[in-house]
Amino acid sequence: MIKKEKKNWYFNKQIDLSVLVQIIFLAVLIVGSWVNLQKQLSSLQHDITNLLETQRQFQQRIEELNKASICYEYRLRAIEKKIPEADIGKNGKM
Repeated sequence: MIKKEKKNWYFNKQIDLSVLVQIIFLAVLIVGSWVNLQKQLSSLQHDITNLLETQRQFQQRIEELNKASICYEYRLRAIEKKIPEADIGKNGKM
């Protein structure tokens, strides 16, 4: 009879110093990347907050200009009703 050789996998349980250094270096890289990502997210949040505040102020200014424009439009219509010659487009006068 022929003996069958067992082909099982075995792990060497010894850890070399270089493997330990590589694992520590990898852990430091992961933590450093995470910290850098958190800083970038914080910076992005700050920028977005500033952008939203600027957009809100811009929207308020546009609303104020819109109100002023409507006010001027009514004033011009009132002037045109009182002075028919004021409408230059109809009479062709300058």
